[in-house]
Amino acid sequence: METKGRKSRCKARTKAGKPCQAAATTGGLCFFHANPNKASELGRIGGRSKRHSVADGADLLPKLDTARAVRDTVARLIEDVYAGRLHPRVAGGLAPLLNLQMRAIETTDLERRLAKLERLLAETEAEEDLDRKEDSAPLSGLGDMLAHARKRNERARTLGLEKDEAAPVDPPEAT
Repeated sequence: METKGRKSRCKARTKAGKPCQAAATTGGLCFFHANPNKASELGRIGGRSKRHSVADGADLLPKLDTARAVRDTVARLIEDVYAGRLHPRVAGGLAPLLNLQMRAIETTDLERRLAKLERLLAETEAEEDLDRKEDSAPLSGLGDMLAHARKRNERARTLGLEKDEAAPVDPPEAT
């Protein structure tokens, strides 16, 4: 003698080989065993309703290569969340990426500015060195003149001329 609950159960077996526990319809099978294609169809419908879809006319993110572009994108994302065009979880997932992009932009900008300052410093130091050399140029010119006079005197001695006969050295001009 079968109980009433036993008769109302599906007669089919599950994929695991156990008896199906679903309620039976008039044919003795549950709805899904009677209509096997219906389960996959209903699963697709449920999946489509839960997925994160991108609207056809949705704007893509702009190129985020400046701090201003990142700031404008964050403002737009906030507006989209409040307007219901963007799920808060999607915006929450983008937030750390936008923060990382902003830090990378700041670091790149600081590196560029530092390189420019170092280049300007090197140019300034080079100009100061040149100014120092120009300031000491008359002294180094005098040394060149003395070296030239010594050579002339040596040449005169080798030719047998006396010092007095050698061409006189012109004194340096006062500046």
